[in-house]
Amino acid sequence: MILLLFAAYYAYYHMGVYIDLHPDAPVTTFMKTDEDTIYMERDGEYVPFEIRGVNLGAGIPGKWATDYAIDEETYLRWFACIQELGANTIRVYTILQDDFYNAFYAYNTAREEAGEEPLWLIHGVWVNDYVQFSHRDAYDDDFLQAFLEDSRTLVDVLHGKKNLSLGRGLGSGSYRKDVSPWVIGYILGVEWEDVTVAYTNHKYPERSDYQGTYMVTTADATPFEAMLAQVGDNIIGYETSRYKQQRLVAFSNWPTTDPFVYPAEIAGHFLKCAAVNVEHIRTTDAFLSGYFASYHVYPYYPDYLNYVISQASADGEGQGLDETYFDADLGVPILEFLTGDIREDFGDADGQLNTYYAYLRILNEYHNIPVVISEYGVSTGRGMAQRDANTGRNQGRMTEQERGQALIDCYEDIMDAGSAGSCVFTWQDEWFKRTWNTMHAVDLDNTPYWSDYQTNEQYFGLLAFDPGEEKSVCYTDGDPSEWTQEDVVLETDQGTLSMKYDEKFLYFYAWGFDPEAGPVYIPIDTTPKTGSTYCDYYDLAFSRPCDFVLCIDGEESRVVVQERYEVMRAMFLKDTEMVDAYANEVDADTPVFKEIDLVLQFLPEGGIAMRESYETYETGLLRRGNANPEAEDFDSLADYMFTQDGVEIRIPWQLLNFANPSEMMIHDDYYEHYGIEYLHIDEMWVGLTLGKGSEHRIPMACFPLEGWGKNVSYHERLKESYYMLQDYWAQLED
Repeated sequence: MILLLFAAYYAYYHMGVYIDLHPDAPVTTFMKTDEDTIYMERDGEYVPFEIRGVNLGAGIPGKWATDYAIDEETYLRWFACIQELGANTIRVYTILQDDFYNAFYAYNTAREEAGEEPLWLIHGVWVNDYVQFSHRDAYDDDFLQAFLEDSRTLVDVLHGKKNLSLGRGLGSGSYRKDVSPWVIGYILGVEWEDVTVAYTNHKYPERSDYQGTYMVTTADATPFEAMLAQVGDNIIGYETSRYKQQRLVAFSNWPTTDPFVYPAEIAGHFLKCAAVNVEHIRTTDAFLSGYFASYHVYPYYPDYLNYVISQASADGEGQGLDETYFDADLGVPILEFLTGDIREDFGDADGQLNTYYAYLRILNEYHNIPVVISEYGVSTGRGMAQRDANTGRNQGRMTEQERGQALIDCYEDIMDAGSAGSCVFTWQDEWFKRTWNTMHAVDLDNTPYWSDYQTNEQYFGLLAFDPGEEKSVCYTDGDPSEWTQEDVVLETDQGTLSMKYDEKFLYFYAWGFDPEAGPVYIPIDTTPKTGSTYCDYYDLAFSRPCDFVLCIDGEESRVVVQERYEVMRAMFLKDTEMVDAYANEVDADTPVFKEIDLVLQFLPEGGIAMRESYETYETGLLRRGNANPEAEDFDSLADYMFTQDGVEIRIPWQLLNFANPSEMMIHDDYYEHYGIEYLHIDEMWVGLTLGKGSEHRIPMACFPLEGWGKNVSYHERLKESYYMLQDYWAQLED
């Protein structure tokens, strides 16, 4: 009997085996849609429901997302903060550990018992990154069968009838809480890689048709879209059969695989080679709930429409674009939605040029089902990866206040364009994330263990994780009270230099002089491999070879780097100047120091752009301001602030070529390794001098470095963006 009970238990909770004891029971749903609106049943009547959501990730400092390390208590606290923000929905991307569902059940049960509105959930089904970026197509078992199996697993998880062991990147645990009453729908899949979509379509031209019970394809469907219809039909059918419930369904998408085709000049530059058109997937009468289109849309990339109007004149004359398409059979020509009048095509409600709003309007105009912008946002990271040419809502390099206004502006554009809802990306900052224009410079195996302010992707959260258990070791705010004598590194006749560090910054306090007297120079030596005893940029000489010079001099404050140790040159010289850096090696002791830049992709106006064309910006430029979050004039991007007798400075680790400061790993000599390898150091040398140039070599002192390994410290802080969005949404409710 024990063996039989165990076998039955395993079959039911692990394998999903069940017997339908009520095959004729009615199927229920509490969510429906029409052509542009989502509805929720309330008191027996379907009323319009705006999805006003926040995306919720799985990462916390010191842990990878796939560690699923967030506990039930943290989730409960976060749910309350999200609802106090004014959101009514959270969206998660994949099956999490059981703590999430236990917390969600407890939170909503308590809310309903108190007569308060619960928090609603949109749940995703993840497709493994390694599968998408491999040789596999969408019909490979590792892709399709895993997609189908994970969909059924998710249904059992949400209904509290699943045991799941850790595997394939999913969470694990005993799922016994039925949270389905608060689940409004599914977003299936991820941001599709265009090459995976194109490869699948070319490999299986005969698989373009799927006719299921709940979802079918039209005659125009592609093999990839037929695969999606099969997955959607599968999850609807399984939940209908086993649980007699249905809910909203959507498929994830983004501009890279949107249903439009663009002029050849633009499509060629962005390599837009695929389209996923959910209008080619239809629902049958057996599907009682609703179907909507889900898109991740950000203002800055890929901003196709900005290049559509790049040749248009400001007075509204015709665009004169070549209507030759990269692949005319790929989708719907985007120019069909444009009149040729720049104000009408690309103006927002205020008459301002706004290609973000224009793109959202076209999406809504095209679709015959509701459109939900399930990701939108901007980053408060110091580093920047893309610019929004129209509205300045950039991918990075925005203060928390600027980011708050950008979120409000994006939300207004989304709703003014006719969308049925939206989800802010994202709830919390995530230290493990990477970005295309900095990922070459860091140790990708150890990103959760430090906060890389140069990598903008880590700072999309409304909730910040600042170093320190209760507060950071230092705030660059003009108040030197946190500095002690133990922090002194160097004393000279010109002043004193103190230093400390945490998981995010190296802090400098140069003091003992009149801060208005003139420029402050701090030479820095990190690598023993290269460096120069002279800096031509500032006409300074040092007692030992240096790699960087930090200068505080008003609007010209910056960090410069010796050309041999310039990562930009080593990794992007071929892209920016069409010169091979390794065929034109720099001397190890060159006195040439350069400004520190980051690359930004761009398409020049006029003519077909080459993929090697890049825009750059100076990331080494330093900004004056108060970096204390408790200050009224708080500036989250501030790098330095004067005190009464000196200046406080904070420098992000990556700006000084640290690849992993948790273990004090820096970049080795690029020209020795033909690229980036890592070198461990246990000390750096620093100096201090004032004024323009020096007749004597600047003395240097040793600053020991120990790192912290995997033992990170942090505390939570709601960003200014949170409070701005909270006030805005509260005004809408009023």
